[in-house]
Amino acid sequence: MDNFLLIGLAIIAGYVLQKLKIFPNDAPNTLNKFVIYISLPAMIFLQIPKVELSINMAIPIVIGWITISVSALLVLALSRWMNFNKEITGALMLVAVLGNTSFLGIPIINAYFGADALPYVIVYDQMATFIALAVYGTLIVSIYSHNSELNVKIIVHKVVTFPPFLSLIIALFLIGIEFPPVISSVLATLGATIVPLALVAVGLQLQLKLPGHEIKPFTTALFVKLIVSPILAAIVCYILGWNGEVARISIMEAGMGPMITAGAVASMAGLAPRLSASILGYGILFAFFTTAVIYQLTDSFVG
Repeated sequence: MDNFLLIGLAIIAGYVLQKLKIFPNDAPNTLNKFVIYISLPAMIFLQIPKVELSINMAIPIVIGWITISVSALLVLALSRWMNFNKEITGALMLVAVLGNTSFLGIPIINAYFGADALPYVIVYDQMATFIALAVYGTLIVSIYSHNSELNVKIIVHKVVTFPPFLSLIIALFLIGIEFPPVISSVLATLGATIVPLALVAVGLQLQLKLPGHEIKPFTTALFVKLIVSPILAAIVCYILGWNGEVARISIMEAGMGPMITAGAVASMAGLAPRLSASILGYGILFAFFTTAVIYQLTDSFVG
């Protein structure tokens, strides 16, 4: 419940600051840079070394990667079909594909399934969403935020020098290593700044009334993220014969709202910041209702 309250208050605070014009115009970009260069690497170093893999944990990982991959292809196809420009396409490739599987996922899954379900949430988040953000997210930013023609050398350079990607590579070598309490405490404190800073940045850019030309990409993003993605996850479970609680948790994780950090990355890269912020803000709100529907539907499908 505390997380739900923080989400709402942070977005509202940012929106009020925007209307009162207290912060400078570039404040959202500054906040997002802090998240990308400091908060997110700290969270990666804190969480990735703790991951323990087992055969039982394969379900959320497989579902996570399949839904991310298919959703990305679908968003790309829809963007071309609807003639979205490069900036909007890049934004949708981030916020309509990557889900808020941790900060939003943990309290929602805990509310429906209890604390015993949280290891599956962490595995889905760390081994699918987080890695996708570091690798796929970096690639999307490299391709869509650049105004000139790209070549492989430029893309590779951008990928390997992106802070979350570098942090992930280092953190993978630290799996199984336990940090001293003081280091873990510092990393936890820095990592905890992701959500309030990113959500205040969302509020600073949030427009309750979108321009007419942004309605179509806005609707497309929320349709793919909140409806299509969990349907894809359910289809995977059906085809592979997976059922029970782990399958239900994975389907609900696939249907979480847009990832806060993905919105921060999109904004920092100049990929339709206002649209990205609106998709993120409304997506988080709508996810409270759509995940409740998913929970009820999966009760009979894989319960």
